[in-house]
Amino acid sequence: MKIGGIEPFSLIDFPEKTAAVIFTQGCNFRCPYCYVPQLVIPENYGPLLPLARVLEFLDSRKEKIEGVVITGGEPTLQEDLQDFIFLVKKKGFLVKLDTNGSHPEILERLIQKRLIDFVAMDFKAPLEKYPQATSSSIDPSAIAQSLDLLLQGKIEYEFRTTVVKEDLSFEEFKVMVAQIGGAQKYVLQKFLPVGPLVDSSYQRKHPLELEEAQRWKNYALLKIKKVILRNY
Repeated sequence: MKIGGIEPFSLIDFPEKTAAVIFTQGCNFRCPYCYVPQLVIPENYGPLLPLARVLEFLDSRKEKIEGVVITGGEPTLQEDLQDFIFLVKKKGFLVKLDTNGSHPEILERLIQKRLIDFVAMDFKAPLEKYPQATSSSIDPSAIAQSLDLLLQGKIEYEFRTTVVKEDLSFEEFKVMVAQIGGAQKYVLQKFLPVGPLVDSSYQRKHPLELEEAQRWKNYALLKIKKVILRNY
């Protein structure tokens, strides 16, 4: 496992659970608004944490947290992800996986083996716009497979979209809502144009205003069971 960092305690990353957050290094997307370029862009990588040290840390947290969030970067790029999750589960922790959905076959395997308890999948744009939105060569059908897998409801999940006002129109948003119609939970995250973004020009772009975000939420509620505005 290429682990680039750990957050010892979080009340917000695993819904209704106390958790530690483990950050994996490496990503196959280059989303311009990403807040963790040190985990995405190779020339920005920092030193890796030894696996033994990470496992020792988790042993020290057994009485303090309920779960472990594995995020990135993109965790499904890690060749030994399944083995690592097995070790985490053996220690008695619940596991939440954050993913961009680009490897549905890995996501399906982890669900089938009951190695994960919650999935948060980023849903970045209408499917046909994915290569442009992620600055990658991703096949949108892979994202569609991951969406469909979670929509089956075999695991607790949420979809989440970070909305940059200049990048996503309301008409495009309506297409996205149709593509995840019937979902359990959809989170609209406020874009924050601060910090070390992958593309520094995004510090001059904007989030939706609260009133507009509320309108988007109300529209999504026509087809999705639960919709949340995050960071507003």
